[in-house]
Amino acid sequence: MIIRKRPSAWRLFFVVRGSIVPQVSRQILATMLTAALVTYFHDSIVRLNMTFTAVPFTIIGLALSIFLGFRNSTAYDRYWEGRRLWGELTIACRSLARQVLTAVMPVPGDDARSADRVQRAMIYDAMAFAHALRHHLRDSDPRADLAPLLGAEALERALASVNPPEAILRDLGQELRDCLASRRIAEPLAANIDDTLGILERVLASCERIKTTPVPFSYTLLLHRTAYLYCFLLPFGLVDTVGLATPIVVGLVSYTFFGLDALGDEIEEPFGTSPNDLPLSALSRIIEINLREALGEADLPEPLLPRDFHLS
Repeated sequence: MIIRKRPSAWRLFFVVRGSIVPQVSRQILATMLTAALVTYFHDSIVRLNMTFTAVPFTIIGLALSIFLGFRNSTAYDRYWEGRRLWGELTIACRSLARQVLTAVMPVPGDDARSADRVQRAMIYDAMAFAHALRHHLRDSDPRADLAPLLGAEALERALASVNPPEAILRDLGQELRDCLASRRIAEPLAANIDDTLGILERVLASCERIKTTPVPFSYTLLLHRTAYLYCFLLPFGLVDTVGLATPIVVGLVSYTFFGLDALGDEIEEPFGTSPNDLPLSALSRIIEINLREALGEADLPEPLLPRDFHLS
């Protein structure tokens, strides 16, 4: 995610970091070169009685802009749902920590610190779940983040699973069952904690749904083809009207259409690592800080800050 103050009106035209220009610069230059060639050979085209008007391009451009707007709205809905789910994850992890610290109690004859160890283990599992979910969505290796939070056996179970966050949730469920069996927790309070685990399960499944269900390829392909055909044919419709300014006008139109197309591609997969994707690493770190603070730990990790305006 790009985090920066809105630049001034003049600097707005020179911002590169976070801009879609690097992704579409080649396409824009190609259309401007085509427009320059069409303008240069315009007299030869006129002599062959091949004169075009801007009317069909106006109609096609209007339809294309509507479809691109609808596609980008759909992509942003996926992006916003992903952010909403991670907000729900933050709330659920904080609630779980509060419930565990309140409900898990020592039993008669137990070591005085046994309840503390159980609470710590469950809350560390919640931290591990957040990190594991991030790596699961980004198809990255979670070992470095999970190793300080899980025991050796739990770590190996998570890493051996095809779905590490689901494996961690199963361990949390087993720990809750053990608390019930040892009467460390009352049944009504255990039901509340189980409801919170259900929220974590729902967040996991919903994030997986977004990750594994892209916008239909045929729809995206249609927009790609139409945008390319429109921008490369546009010089023929403008050259009689704007003359030598055709390459500039075509460049501006191409920037808009290619930029909207590329931006939709980027934000429809919100869990990646590109500059405009969600800052899952920063969100995971915030959850870890909150839960460590709930445990009373003093040596808290620092929140992640943007680097070159990019918060990962």
